[in-house]
Amino acid sequence: MPNRLKDNLNSRYFEAANALKPKQARRRIVAYVESYDDIYFWRTVLSRFEDDTRYFEVMLPSHRKLERGKKAVLLNFIDDGQRAAGDGQQATTESRLGRDMIACVDADYDYLLQGATPQSQKVLQSPYVFHTYAYAIENMQCYAPSLHDVCVAVTLNDHRIFDFDDYLRQYSEAVFPLFVWSVWAYRTGNHNRFSLSDMARIIDPGGFNVQDPKPSIEHLRRKVGVKVRQLQAEFPGNKEAYLQVKESVKALGVTPQTTYLYIQGHSLFDNVVVPILNKVCNRLRQERQDEIARTAVHHTQKRNEMSCYEHSLQDIRQTLRKSSGYQWAAPFSRILDDIKHYLE
Repeated sequence: MPNRLKDNLNSRYFEAANALKPKQARRRIVAYVESYDDIYFWRTVLSRFEDDTRYFEVMLPSHRKLERGKKAVLLNFIDDGQRAAGDGQQATTESRLGRDMIACVDADYDYLLQGATPQSQKVLQSPYVFHTYAYAIENMQCYAPSLHDVCVAVTLNDHRIFDFDDYLRQYSEAVFPLFVWSVWAYRTGNHNRFSLSDMARIIDPGGFNVQDPKPSIEHLRRKVGVKVRQLQAEFPGNKEAYLQVKESVKALGVTPQTTYLYIQGHSLFDNVVVPILNKVCNRLRQERQDEIARTAVHHTQKRNEMSCYEHSLQDIRQTLRKSSGYQWAAPFSRILDDIKHYLE
């Protein structure tokens, strides 16, 4: 198929192609996603809805250009007629998305903005756009109850030496007041005064000790407190609006204990969870190596066993990206409900 034609495909094309198939053939539904990592995540979502009547093909948004990202996916709202309208001509056609062509994207803040921006409206109002509810797939990969399993996969050591659930609960409670300010800033157009980058810099916990994580949380609380007081001084008389946003995000499913699922995803992944996993996994590796050294009968056995163990170790980042423990998270259940509703 020529590249030019591929770029002009829309849901009606796939619907027509499916109609031409024999009755017993499975219906093909194309799902456009933002990046390579998203392909695996959305496959874990969509595969459970495949049967002898339908299947999904998860892919990036363009066959001709190496386009990635949320904007590239959402451009499928705009076909050639609507692009022409942007040049002063009249739009003649509607969204490319439809029954057999869907978009699957990170929620980012679009879910929390609840239609306050045009992009948020697109993400929330279209029956053919599905989002993560959590900020991004990175947040889902960092789902606290699954992180011990990641450690086991990386180190082959099942010793629980750190409570990920408790730490990320405390972390979430510490950042929640500032998170509410962040959502308020983006809902009211004040994000230039308090951006996601500002937020990420403040909620970076910095140094961390596996044996005693308490100082890390206390340091974080102090930083958050300083910034909250600064924002209160900068926006006096904002208490009522702040409390309204606070109740609103709670109604959307955000709790002070799960805030980490709704903050900027790559910041959580790179600055919070991976540094913790590095330190925890280093200790677990050392623990296993000490056990081998202690129990080996002679030097040759020790060397062979150590070599066998080291060859079995996994990369932390890659293991975390392929973790699917998020399938028990509340946002994942909401995604499944949306897909089920769409198919029905």
